[in-house]
Amino acid sequence: MERSSGRQIPVVVLAGFLGSGKTTLLNHLLHHSGGSRIGAVVNDFGAIEIDAMAVAGALGDSTLSLGNGCLCCAVDGSELDVYLERLARPSAGIDVIVIEASGLAEPQEIVRMVLASEHPDIVYGGLVEVVDAAEFARTRAGHPEIDRHLGLADLVVVNKIDRAADAERVLDVVRSLVDRAAVVPATHGRVDPEFLFDCRPGEERVGQLSFDDLPRHGPTDAGANADEHTGHLHAAYDSLSFASAAPLDPRRLIRFLDSRPEGLYRIKGYIDFGPYDTGNRYAVHAVGRFLRFSPEAWPAGAERLTQLVLIGTGIDAATLRKELEACVADAPHPDAPHPDEQGMWGVLRYVQEPDDQRG
Repeated sequence: MERSSGRQIPVVVLAGFLGSGKTTLLNHLLHHSGGSRIGAVVNDFGAIEIDAMAVAGALGDSTLSLGNGCLCCAVDGSELDVYLERLARPSAGIDVIVIEASGLAEPQEIVRMVLASEHPDIVYGGLVEVVDAAEFARTRAGHPEIDRHLGLADLVVVNKIDRAADAERVLDVVRSLVDRAAVVPATHGRVDPEFLFDCRPGEERVGQLSFDDLPRHGPTDAGANADEHTGHLHAAYDSLSFASAAPLDPRRLIRFLDSRPEGLYRIKGYIDFGPYDTGNRYAVHAVGRFLRFSPEAWPAGAERLTQLVLIGTGIDAATLRKELEACVADAPHPDAPHPDEQGMWGVLRYVQEPDDQRG
C-alpha cells in the first residue's frame, strides 16, 4: 500500500433506477470535469458489463468495474475499500471518485460502506440520485422505494426533462419528496460538475463562476447532434460571489447555512473565522442538504479573505448577499476577551475527521 497523501478525496455515490441516465451523466462529468481527474467504480447488474464499456474509453485505467451483482449486496465494506484504495493511491492522481451504482442497488447501503471506509484519504462526498422525468410516474408506481431514496439524496438530477409531457408536475413531486436536497432539471445528463465537486484542482477558483468552458449545445453548433437540446447549459442557473475582508461569525454563518433556501444548490469557497480560529481557514462544500467544512492552514503570504460562490435557480441574490453580510463578525473591542470557543461548535459538527469515516 502506498503512503497516504494527506489529501482527502471525495467519493460521490451516483444512484438511480434502471435507465434513468446515470452512465450518461457520468460520461458528461468525465468529459467536462474542468481538469479534475475522476476515478469511477461502475457496478452493472448482470454478467455483461455494458455501463463499464460505455465509460471505459473516457476513463482508461481509472475505472474499476464490479459486474454481476449489486454493489450493496455483492460486495462488503472491506471489499469496497480494496477498490477505493486502488483509486486513492497518490500515484493515480485522482481528485474525486464516483461510484455508479446498479439501477437495482440500495443507495443507503452504498453510502454506509463509503462512510465506513478505513482509508485515511477517503471522505464521503454526497449521494446523487438520478430520476427519469419521462418515466417517473410509472417507475414510482412500480417501485415505491424510490420515494425513500429521494429522501436520502443530497442532489437529485431530474433527467430527460425534455421528454416529459408534465415536466413541471414531476419537478414539483420530486421537490415534495426530498429532504432539502437540491433538485436540478437536466437533459442528456448535463449538469454543471461544480454541483458535485470542485473542478480545476489546485486552483482557487472562487470568484464569479464562469461557464465559458462548458459545452454549448445549440442548433448552430458545428456537428451538434439532432437530438441535443437548444440553449446553453447554464441558462437555468444563477450564481452569486461573495467576499469579505472581515472575518465571519461562526454562529451567524451556521444559522444562514441551516436556513438556506431550496433553490440554492451549491456553496463552495473559503471562510475566515478570524479570532475564532486564527490558525486555519475553512474550505466549505455544500450540495443541497450536504454540508462539510475542512480546516486547512492558510497558504503562505495569502490574504485572509472569505470567498464564496453560491449557485442555484430562482435565488434572490440581493437577499442572500445581505444575509451573508450579516454574518460578518462585529469588530471586537480592544479590551474584549478572546471569543468563546463554543462559537465554533456548530462549524465543527460538519468537519469530517478521518475517524468519523469508520463508523
